[in-house]
Amino acid sequence: MKPQRISCVVGARPNFMKVAPVYLALRDRGLQVRLVHTGQHYDAKMSAVFFDDLGMPRPDAFLGVGSGSHAAQTAKIMTLFEQDCLQFQPELVLVAGDVNSTIACALVASKLGAAVGHIEAGLRSGDWAMPEEINRVLTDHASDLLLTPSPDADVNLAADGIAPWRIHFVGNCMIDSLRKHLARALEIGAWREHGLQPKEYAVATLHRPSNVDDPAQLAALLAGLGEVSAQLPVVFPVHPRTSARIAASGLAVPPGLQLVEPLGYLQFLGIMAQAAVVATDSGGMQEETTALGVPCLTLRANTERPITITEGTNTLLGTDPALLGPAVAEVLAGRGKGGRVPDRWDGRAAQRIADVVCAGFETLLERSTP
Repeated sequence: MKPQRISCVVGARPNFMKVAPVYLALRDRGLQVRLVHTGQHYDAKMSAVFFDDLGMPRPDAFLGVGSGSHAAQTAKIMTLFEQDCLQFQPELVLVAGDVNSTIACALVASKLGAAVGHIEAGLRSGDWAMPEEINRVLTDHASDLLLTPSPDADVNLAADGIAPWRIHFVGNCMIDSLRKHLARALEIGAWREHGLQPKEYAVATLHRPSNVDDPAQLAALLAGLGEVSAQLPVVFPVHPRTSARIAASGLAVPPGLQLVEPLGYLQFLGIMAQAAVVATDSGGMQEETTALGVPCLTLRANTERPITITEGTNTLLGTDPALLGPAVAEVLAGRGKGGRVPDRWDGRAAQRIADVVCAGFETLLERSTP
């Protein structure tokens, strides 16, 4: 027995790469799939362009929630998504990742009696100061199908007391999108627009509150990136949050640090793939660089993606910006991490999710029935 009506939820930029291949795989199985965009990221450069790049149709519903505090944004998503669910009556709601849209829609669906599937379930940083960690844990416990990207996620869920039959190790959907679109991204060659040569530049991104909301930390990070730019050019696509913090603090941008507007998925994928090294606080980029074989320096005290360290190209650098310049020098000297691509990061994760949904939904109903 397959679910007849499925809602796939996207809300923030990282969701799109995870949900796109799943949406297409389910649709190809002949299922009725509704695409709901909460509008948590609503700027065209952070949202709309991704639908074009990933070959997704325009959403069936755009909730337009916009920005706000965590409480205000989550509450608004819940209110509007509940209305959408009451209209569409989904039997299964698929949410992805760890943003406010993820937990908000999972809560609504579970209280309306729909099954919930969590794409990228089981990740843990152990840092409860991160709003994303709260979202991850609560979403997992509200979910019926826990679709994990790596074996450590299965271990985390078992430690949380999640029933084993709910847990499905399917692999990494974000890598499905990467593998599908990499050739096109390289053909576009967006690095040329910025005067860069392949493997002769660095890419930097910063957006987490712990890095950008404290003016002193942000200033130190910009100085650290300035030190890197003395070794090789640095292209820095600036997240709107980061741009606002730089402007509000009146911080000077070091020479050689090339700040650019947020890039579309294909543009950024091409630039990242041809970088000599990446410095970031993004979770998704830790995974993408591992799949691409590009050394990654993560500017955080912890990560919910430890497999990118134990098997991939990621180094957890910590929060001291003074470590950045020497770490890049090590990479340029040929001592960066090579790593390997983890199991089931093979471009088939979405097909495995479709298999679970089509074959496992009947088991889910049987197990859930008193």
